[in-house]
Amino acid sequence: MTNIKPVITIAVPSFNQGQFIDDALASIFSQNIPVEVYVADGGSTDNSVEVIKKWEHKLAGWRSAPDNGQTAAINECIAKGSAPYVAWLNSDDVYLEGGLNALLAAFTSAPDSPVVYGRVWNTDKNLKKLERIKTEPFSRVRLASRCIISQPGTLMRRDAWERVDGADETLGMSMDYDLWWRLSERIGPFRYIEVDVAINRDHEETKTNTKRHQHYSESMAIVKKYYGSVPLRWWAAWPISVWWRSLKGHVSRKYFAKTGKQL
Repeated sequence: MTNIKPVITIAVPSFNQGQFIDDALASIFSQNIPVEVYVADGGSTDNSVEVIKKWEHKLAGWRSAPDNGQTAAINECIAKGSAPYVAWLNSDDVYLEGGLNALLAAFTSAPDSPVVYGRVWNTDKNLKKLERIKTEPFSRVRLASRCIISQPGTLMRRDAWERVDGADETLGMSMDYDLWWRLSERIGPFRYIEVDVAINRDHEETKTNTKRHQHYSESMAIVKKYYGSVPLRWWAAWPISVWWRSLKGHVSRKYFAKTGKQL
């Protein structure tokens, strides 16, 4: 046991992510920051529990049981902690070396910002095929055009999180996008740093790829709710972002199921 108070509470929601969660937890505990980490596993049937137990001595807490989904699991974990800053890392994502340190340091020059966020890379499930996600400095107009913030690359003040009551558990896809709107509208603009802080695994089994129509529709509803209208860009991008990528993902998943290989 240590007497050092944690600086960041990190929620790790997971379900049947045994092949990835070891990387996620390793990336958290390599940051050299006092953290309290809670893992909420939805009752996995793969080797997830075995992997989680490997890290049990470092975790502030964990459980494995059926729950009300990813968003509820995130809220549950963060509510258990007490650190002044909070974040969540999905179990198939990872922090880059020094990523959390860079985000934490940025708050010293952004005392009024509820959130600091940085740059994030997309990779395949094997952490290869790197491509930087298009993030940019905060702007309400740009946030309405598309989500300019990549969730794995964010760090939030706990008081800001609690002021907006955390993530909206009625949302199953774009809960992060909705959270950015509520935090920025009620508290203030975010601080952006041009530092690579995390990696987002973009693979066939993610909800974003398997439920593209739902994800896109939910995001558009969020824009309309907070911005008042949906910019034309959303409608123009629909054929590629939803129809084409859904078809491409369907073919990729069938090919993988048949051959065990990725296209």
